[in-house]
Amino acid sequence: MIFSLLIALAGFTASAQDFQRSYNLGPGGSVNVRNISGDVIVNGYEGQAIIVTAIKSGRDRDKVNIEDRSTGNTVDVRVDYPDRCEDCEVEVKFEVKVPSRIAYKFNSFSSVSGDVSVTGVSGELSAKTVSGNTTVNNVSGSVNATSVSGNTRVGKVAGTVSAKSTSGNVEVEIVSLDGAGAMEFTSVSGDVQVKLPGNPDAEVKLSSMSGRLKTDFPLTIEESKYGTGRKANGRLGNGSRNLKISTISGDVSLLRM
Repeated sequence: MIFSLLIALAGFTASAQDFQRSYNLGPGGSVNVRNISGDVIVNGYEGQAIIVTAIKSGRDRDKVNIEDRSTGNTVDVRVDYPDRCEDCEVEVKFEVKVPSRIAYKFNSFSSVSGDVSVTGVSGELSAKTVSGNTTVNNVSGSVNATSVSGNTRVGKVAGTVSAKSTSGNVEVEIVSLDGAGAMEFTSVSGDVQVKLPGNPDAEVKLSSMSGRLKTDFPLTIEESKYGTGRKANGRLGNGSRNLKISTISGDVSLLRM
């Protein structure tokens, strides 16, 4: 009985963690975690090392490898599928722990079919998925968040942000604006809502082809004279950055925090 229990526990431990490595990366180092089918979950913590863990599941889990291409001041981990694996039944879940007090270049946290979630990190961040939701929270620095078929949500960011979705909603909350980089928030089929601190400096362009515009800032909303569509353009403060918010089919909101 005890022997059987030990065998079961050993099997559980092996399946619960298929890949785990730690990396000591200096400030400004590059971090990339690329997935095909499955989620990528990134959390900041009070440590010194970047820890990447991968968990495989599904009938064909043994056909897929976790490939580590890390070199020097770069962490690069991705999923490697065999050449003929069109009907493979496998998912990989990445869990990444990142020192929250060190700024890195997060060039790619991505998945083709899965959610991407990043919380509590600092630096330059790119988070994207094709089929899934992209969520970013409590990040300091520059953020580029996208989803093709899903929602994009960015909350409590200090810095600059661009966020896009093709078939989904975009929601952004910026607690403080740093730098003077251009910001763009767009969707093709979805609502776009952006919340900014009280007195931003920006040249603003808002537009929707078939939806409403709402703003807390002193911008005049104009109806199209020919066909459908609404737009609002104007300068806020000294206009130090370009800010564009648009959708084809949905509502656009630019609100104060």
